[in-house]
Amino acid sequence: MDVNDLRSVVTVLSLLAFLGIVAWAWSARRRRAFEEAAQLPFVESQSAPATGGEKQ
Repeated sequence: MDVNDLRSVVTVLSLLAFLGIVAWAWSARRRRAFEEAAQLPFVESQSAPATGGEKQ
């Protein structure tokens, strides 16, 4: 087995891993979870202290 064969195997495995992640991310079953996660920065927390302005 040559080093180029190893490089080819690693390239193919990397491509398969990438395609698996893309399929997982675009899965219809994950859509709701991703939409909820996308809204997290806009949810106001009840425990966050209110600040009166910026300190100078």
